[in-house]
Amino acid sequence: MSFLLDELNEEQKKPVLDTEGAVLVTAGAGSGKTRLLTHRIAYLVNEKGVDPYRILAITFTNKAANEMRERLSNMLGDVVDGMLISTFHSMCVRILRRFIDRIGYNKNFSIYGEDEKERVVKNIIKAREYEIDDLHKKAMWSISDAKNSGMSVDEYKKQYEYYDNIDEISVIYSEYEKELKRNNALDYDDLLLVTYRLLLQDEDALSYCQNRFMYIHVDEFQDTNTIQYALVRLIGAKYGNVFAVGDEDQCIYGWRGADFRNIFNFTQDFPDSRVYKLERNYRSTRNILSAANTLIKHNTSRLEKTLWTDNGDGEPIEFLRAGGENEEATAVVSSIIGLVRNGGYKFSDCAILMRLNATTRPFEEKLIQYGIPHKIFGGFKFFERKEIKDILAYLKVLANPDDNEALMRIINFPKRGIGDGTIAQVRNYGAVTRRGMLDIILDIETNSDLPAPVIKKMAGFATLLRALYEKKKNCTITDLVVYLVNALDLNVLYGDGGEEGRNRIMHIEEFVASVKQFEENNEGADLGDYLQMISLYSDTEEMDDGNYVSIATVHSAKGLEWKVVYIVGMEEGIFPIVRLDSKDNEQEERRLFYVAITRARERLFVSQSSTRFIYGQRKQMFSSRFLKEAGIVSAYQEIGYAPRRIEYGMSSVSTGDAVSKPNPKPMTQRPAVAPAKQTGDMSAFVAGAEVTHPKFGKGVIVTVTDEHNGKYAQVSFAKVGKITLALEYAPLKLCSGE
Repeated sequence: MSFLLDELNEEQKKPVLDTEGAVLVTAGAGSGKTRLLTHRIAYLVNEKGVDPYRILAITFTNKAANEMRERLSNMLGDVVDGMLISTFHSMCVRILRRFIDRIGYNKNFSIYGEDEKERVVKNIIKAREYEIDDLHKKAMWSISDAKNSGMSVDEYKKQYEYYDNIDEISVIYSEYEKELKRNNALDYDDLLLVTYRLLLQDEDALSYCQNRFMYIHVDEFQDTNTIQYALVRLIGAKYGNVFAVGDEDQCIYGWRGADFRNIFNFTQDFPDSRVYKLERNYRSTRNILSAANTLIKHNTSRLEKTLWTDNGDGEPIEFLRAGGENEEATAVVSSIIGLVRNGGYKFSDCAILMRLNATTRPFEEKLIQYGIPHKIFGGFKFFERKEIKDILAYLKVLANPDDNEALMRIINFPKRGIGDGTIAQVRNYGAVTRRGMLDIILDIETNSDLPAPVIKKMAGFATLLRALYEKKKNCTITDLVVYLVNALDLNVLYGDGGEEGRNRIMHIEEFVASVKQFEENNEGADLGDYLQMISLYSDTEEMDDGNYVSIATVHSAKGLEWKVVYIVGMEEGIFPIVRLDSKDNEQEERRLFYVAITRARERLFVSQSSTRFIYGQRKQMFSSRFLKEAGIVSAYQEIGYAPRRIEYGMSSVSTGDAVSKPNPKPMTQRPAVAPAKQTGDMSAFVAGAEVTHPKFGKGVIVTVTDEHNGKYAQVSFAKVGKITLALEYAPLKLCSGE
């Protein structure tokens, strides 16, 4: 075991060896939190003889949990299988699957995502005939806020009686809860809240959790909300061995209930707790850490700490002020090309981070134009595609026959002539006879009380469902999904020869492959286990070892790192976002920029646009206050400057030492390294020439222009219309004369 301890620095060893009682570690970005947690667990097993079954490790993403499990497996071997290493939500699902029948649910409950939640809320609003703009959004946010705070409908209404539309929201919340109960369903927030209420009500469930989990480890503790922290305190109350690791400087999820004050509450709730600091950073250069340290010191709600490193100064941070968002995107993509061609980097070493997902468009367009592989995270998820959600809805009905929301999605997919009138007649019959809709449908042919047209329309659907339930009894999940895809004739439905149809078929094939992989990796798992995994899925888990540029919101980038990071859109109203209405919100926005900065290992580029087309009009933009606070823009430089155009490349400013505030000086500039251009004769690229592009297909050059920074061709593509491309970089090829 000693060789494991030798891998730790002195700061890390102290909390690892402090095994009994409550311990809080405030750990800066890149300070080795995962290493600390895994070594402490290994120390408990190897040196203290703790049964792995008695150890719980909780984190916030499946990706982080899998990384922790893999590291522990390398240290401890197969004994790691006895531990519970999971996210909060996965842990709660395990507890609920075991005990939820004690509080009036069936163990095969469904888990509703945002889409299902929105449909239920909209149906309630429609039934109540409320006509208030965006009421469903207000209601959904309030329901989540109430559950994350552990409030009932009445408690929430009393506390927020001054809210607009609070009476309507309270009615919607109450009806929403009743509908979920009827459907034997929980939403994402319920997984936490219902577990907490279960443990308070049921002594057996609480005793099971407290006795099993003698040692509790919580990663990213600053991101816990009220209920998550209450669960930790409740489960850890018997032995008091709670080990919490977090960084209040990286709390960026206040909008969904995370409360960084839990770090400060910890020492009060566990009076004999010990507090340790991790300040040594293993990830970034001194210049990058200097900007991060200088920025975050402007926050007042934090524990004092200063990151330091032995990594060396590294390259200076580079800053670009562009005329507009398209110019900003061109400069960023040109810089990436230069680093890959001349700097020894790969595309996968680079990430473009932004505050708002809505600002991704110009960067995606430029990457496409230059033929650079890329993926967008924090946006549209694979499992949210329509064709995938339709299949999942069938599977949800097979797993939970009470799930009426899933049933309503598939009742007329593929189209089988079942309209609202037919559905209403079945609903009314169910209300009179006190039977569920699925139960009525499965026996529809033998029902003499319903009109013949209703029976005729429902008969085919009923036959399909009975066949699926029969198939489910004796086959694998993969075989069931393949059978379902064939039974629905999806290859015919989407096989119209169009690109959209081909893409949908491709997505369905990818879905089947994901099911097969899940079964191979989870021996003995059933359909409920697979649907549970999907419901807790995060799109950042799609990140792999492929050679592509990552485009992500800063929220999606939490916990990740790249050698080269571009933080774009650094303007007031964008970053920080326009809806700042309190000091707390400003501090959270500052923490978000701190997180963005500390994703970078070697190179950091920061950019802003002097004008931006936003909210339907082009506006003049001004530098984010955070640029000045971080020392990226000099304290002596005027912030509200007029727009100034900088063509390609970045101007640089050094941020000084990692442990001291940069000395404010006028910003120095040096020529940017121009990206390497394609070689070869381009004289044949003239108006009228036919060309091909790997993404856009065949096209014809309309015009070619020479500008001071390169040669540009406007190309008319059959697929996408006219696009202007830089000939030096775009992957255009001349069509051979046939």
